[in-house]
Amino acid sequence: MQRKDRIDMFGAVSLTGFALFLAINQVVIKLVNEGLQPVFFAGARSALAVLCLWAFMAWRGRPPRLSRAMAVPGLLIGLCFSAEFLLLFLALDLTTVTRSAILFYSMPVWMAIGAHLWMPGERIGPAKAVGLALALAGVSWALLDRAAGAPAPGQAPSLLGDLCALGAAIGWAATALMARATRLRGERPEMQLFWQVLVSAPVLLIAAPLFGPLIRELQPVHIAGLVFHAVAVVSAGFMFWLWLLSVYPVSGVASFSFLSPVFSVGLGWALLGEQVGLSLIGALVLVAVGIVLINRPRRAVAL
Repeated sequence: MQRKDRIDMFGAVSLTGFALFLAINQVVIKLVNEGLQPVFFAGARSALAVLCLWAFMAWRGRPPRLSRAMAVPGLLIGLCFSAEFLLLFLALDLTTVTRSAILFYSMPVWMAIGAHLWMPGERIGPAKAVGLALALAGVSWALLDRAAGAPAPGQAPSLLGDLCALGAAIGWAATALMARATRLRGERPEMQLFWQVLVSAPVLLIAAPLFGPLIRELQPVHIAGLVFHAVAVVSAGFMFWLWLLSVYPVSGVASFSFLSPVFSVGLGWALLGEQVGLSLIGALVLVAVGIVLINRPRRAVAL
């Protein structure tokens, strides 16, 4: 498809659908964690994704090539990817989808801060600064209000789970920065993703025994969830996201990311019966508005 200079109807529908897809993804992780230990689940998912991506790239006539020049950045981005999903899967085991979503999808905040510090031309302007302030206020509100989004009335959500979700957001931002600020930016999107799953699979599987028994109350639905993650989320889903980035403006694509925490909170409430009060909704609104401002494209200055 030809490169677009704005988000058209197809792009808007696709990005809205992808945001809903990511929200469903969080619910699936929460459910599969009941049958598989979270870190083992994340590692097995990456291992299956390696096979899926290799098959896809070979079918396209461009099988993966691991060049020595890409070894260091490939290893680094894979380690960031490992940390991101180790923490995210643990977070969804310890805390609710509603709380995890607000904290995890604060990623654009940490991405903007990292780009401001380490990438020339990515300075934080007035609109971004306001967005950062609002989003950080929302994250702080969610962390400090220990009653908001509790699993059930009278129960306190896990602080460790909240911190894992926040750490996962920072890991996601680090992964994105690695893709843009290292030699990997010259690689095809599918090759960047291949490095991430190739490195993360052994790292997560080796680390998994440190977090308890690998198998819990395993049922066929948990196996189906694992396959869904490897094929639909990591392989097809992430590739579709990277394709959208290649067609539409980055700022326009990123601006739709505010929908993911909104959908996640709604699904957590509707499907899992999680508690959603005014305090949690207030934190969600601050984070969502902040993300929109952070990703708002700069206006050209008339000469």
